Amino acid sequence: MSSKAKKAVILFSGGLDSTTVLAQAQMDGFECYAMSFDYSQRHSVELASAKKIAANANVAEHKIIKLDLAQIGGSALTDLSIDVPVDELVDEPDGSIPVTYVPARNTIFLSIALGWAEVIGANHIFVGVNAVDYSGYPDCRPEYIEAFEKMANLATKVGVEEHSIHIETPLIDLTKAEITQLGISLGIDYSQTVSCYLADEDGKACGVCDSCRLRRQGFKDADIYDPTRYQ
Repeated sequence: MSSKAKKAVILFSGGLDSTTVLAQAQMDGFECYAMSFDYSQRHSVELASAKKIAANANVAEHKIIKLDLAQIGGSALTDLSIDVPVDELVDEPDGSIPVTYVPARNTIFLSIALGWAEVIGANHIFVGVNAVDYSGYPDCRPEYIEAFEKMANLATKVGVEEHSIHIETPLIDLTKAEITQLGISLGIDYSQTVSCYLADEDGKACGVCDSCRLRRQGFKDADIYDPTRYQ
């Protein structure tokens, strides 16, 4: 990659969405710096997937940041006393936020990514949020991303001097089927990705949690073979 290539920080979990975002950013000519988080999530096996995919993608650098969000809990993904719902989508009909929502997660992750972006001279941060086929998380909405980008340009040296921090969300208006089709066109091997909230130690998916059901439906709607490794 040329030293003059545009730099971007990619929030990267090793799941279907973030892997698609990484591939898209590279296709768009960005030199990619992947950032993953070990935040005491019950599905931490996703980090093994993230390491492997990032290495195979030849990213410029891959950091795994250690955070212990289990100390505050409040989510089925960080508090083992709260069960992950299975066999039904977890978005509630009354519009309430599902128990798999991790309090302030995207704000925390984007803030740390913003700091790294300043350090390495990256003006773009990519995140795989989606406002179509998702679980109803408030920090996946376009208005949230717009607000964070505005804050980033107010709160950073590079933002104040250049007004040049951009939060890129290439998947935000796509259905899960469209995301899957995009990834296939980019040559992604989705069998290497882990999206499941209840994945086993080998990264095999449960097939019944909210994330699995959205992912499985995406492959079905796209009429694409589902390569996910199920338990």
